[in-house]
Amino acid sequence: MSEQPEDVYTHGHHESVVRAHASRTAENSAAFVIPYLTPGVSVLDVGCGPGSITCDFAGLVSPGKVTGLDRSPEVISQATALAAERGLQNVGFVAGNIYDLDLDDETFDVVHAHQVLQHLTDPVAALREMRRVAKPGGIVAVRDADFHGMSWFPAVPELDEWMELYQRIARRNGAEPDAGRRLVSWAQSAGFTDVSPTSSNWLYATNQQRRWQARVWGERVLHSAFADQALEYGFANAADLARISAGWHRWGSTDDGWFLIPNGEVIARA
Repeated sequence: MSEQPEDVYTHGHHESVVRAHASRTAENSAAFVIPYLTPGVSVLDVGCGPGSITCDFAGLVSPGKVTGLDRSPEVISQATALAAERGLQNVGFVAGNIYDLDLDDETFDVVHAHQVLQHLTDPVAALREMRRVAKPGGIVAVRDADFHGMSWFPAVPELDEWMELYQRIARRNGAEPDAGRRLVSWAQSAGFTDVSPTSSNWLYATNQQRRWQARVWGERVLHSAFADQALEYGFANAADLARISAGWHRWGSTDDGWFLIPNGEVIARA
């Protein structure tokens, strides 16, 4: 195999990041896959994080087997604990590399990755590897946000700064933050000829949702790998990050605020 890309995860695994990921469910983050998750189906969830979506999958396909894979042993431990807490017997979690899956060809009915491709230096290579482990007639299902497609109200200059900084950091890491709009192209480049695209949104527009989103990003701007990389790369200083974090909280304190995150989705048939 050729030398694997060296990926830098823009978000990292700070508690604020993992907490946000753990709020994701099959219903709010993978609804486009649910029609394919029938009892007895086998599933690989690549980049599973703390396992909340993966465990939902296990409940839907039981007695089918589900495997969650992530490169971080720490979040694999959290995912394993969640499965035990839910009493799930048909799901297991392993650490692994998306570019070199330690799995046999044509093993899974469904291969899924949520918000993963946007962080990779070679998303097409990852899709090829996901295709390799999918059974003939099975599907590869991916969903990714599109950062430049995000919109918000009211206008908060610090959120414009945040977007510019996020784009600079992600691209410095060799990643593509506007991944959603590129999923069809990437799937075709990976050799898929049967690609069905959809899209769906996350919306933060109630008082509770605004406070939650502002708290998550207010913390991440100051304390996560995003903050570390902003400082290391010389793209921002501590005062800049404090100002951006305060802007997030100011947006979150509005009573009419709106933050929309569009997500691209594809079902690619192996």
